[in-house]
Amino acid sequence: MAVREGLLAVLSERPGHGYQLKSGFEAATGGVWPLNVGQVYTTLDRLARDGLVDVSEADGQRSYRITEDGVAVLGAWWDTVPGDEPPQRDELMLKVLLAVSAGKRQALEVIDRQRKAVMALLQYHRHKPPAGDPGLAQAMVTDALVARAEADLRWLDRCEERLEAGS
Repeated sequence: MAVREGLLAVLSERPGHGYQLKSGFEAATGGVWPLNVGQVYTTLDRLARDGLVDVSEADGQRSYRITEDGVAVLGAWWDTVPGDEPPQRDELMLKVLLAVSAGKRQALEVIDRQRKAVMALLQYHRHKPPAGDPGLAQAMVTDALVARAEADLRWLDRCEERLEAGS
């Protein structure tokens, strides 16, 4: 997720101070995307420069509010469908593709090791005990991690089938 759009999304709910926006972003993402407070203020400065947020100051504390232009940019982002061409950089894919270039034996060994590691991650995410009330965002993050691991396992199986078939 882009920090810029994430902060605009938080601001679309209500104005806030930098630390409030940082906390709101982290809460909205289930706590899996922590932000550095410096990154938040740098991004807010850019949003203000670009006319996407207004800044007001009272008692030495800045408050940020989304502008109409910011709402329009956020709306355009909501409507944008992420592309997959070329595939996003993915360490698992990179390992397998480089292993294939080193030969079938190396590739099958890498696929086997990665399959075991992904299976362990899948089991962890499926059976991880909740820490208190995880909330909807955290539950959705867990669902995404499970789905991604399942997809990675299917892809590794398909890679192995292709290598065994010689294609």
